[in-house]
Amino acid sequence: MGKFITLEGIEGVGKTSNLRFIKELLEASGHDCVVTREPGGTNLGEALRGLLLSHSDENMSEDAELLLMFAARAEHLAKVILPALEKGQTVLCDRFTEATYAYQGGGRQLDTDSISDLEDWVQGELRPDMTIILDAPVEVGRARASSRSEPDRIEKEQDEFFQRVRAAYIDLAEHYPHRICLVDASVGIEEVQHQILEKLSEFDILEPQSLSDIEA
Repeated sequence: MGKFITLEGIEGVGKTSNLRFIKELLEASGHDCVVTREPGGTNLGEALRGLLLSHSDENMSEDAELLLMFAARAEHLAKVILPALEKGQTVLCDRFTEATYAYQGGGRQLDTDSISDLEDWVQGELRPDMTIILDAPVEVGRARASSRSEPDRIEKEQDEFFQRVRAAYIDLAEHYPHRICLVDASVGIEEVQHQILEKLSEFDILEPQSLSDIEA
C-alpha cells in the first residue's frame, strides 16, 4: 500500500502552495504522487463541491452538509484514493475527514459521535498515514484569504466559526500525535517549508535532509 498524506487548515494558511511543495519533495525522493482534493476529486465529488460551496443554497441544513461531505468522500475513496494506494502510489489530499471534524464538528458544532460513525462506515479502518495541519490565527488566515478571491458559502462564516474550526484542528493534533502534526503557518513561507520538511522526516515519509539539500 502507498502512503496517504493529507493537508489541512483554515482558509489563508497556504495549503495550495505547500501541497505543491510537498509533491515536489516526495517526487524528488522517488514517490509516485497522486494529488487530489476534498470535497471533489471525482466527477460526482466536484458536482457536490459546487453544491456545498456555492451561494445558491445559503440555508442548507447542517445535517445535509455533513452527509454530502461523506457522499463525496465515499466516491473519492472508491474511484481515486483506494485504487492509487493499492498501486503503491502516494496520495496527497487537500483536506480529508479531519476537515469534517473541524468544520462540521467544531464550526457547526455537530455531534462528533455522528461524524465518527460516518467515518467508520465510509472509510472502514483507513486513516491518513500523516496529516499536516497548517495553523495560523484566524485573523491572519482571513486577511490572506480576503485578498485572494470572493469567499464561498463556508468561507463567509464569521470569525467565531473559524475560531471553533481552528480549536478543533488543534484538538485533533493533540489527540492523535502519531498521525497528525501542527505546522506554524503564520511565519514566512521558507520557515513553513522547513517545518514541513522536518515533519515529513519525523513521520518517516522522507529521509532526514535539509531544505538546501533539496534545492541543490
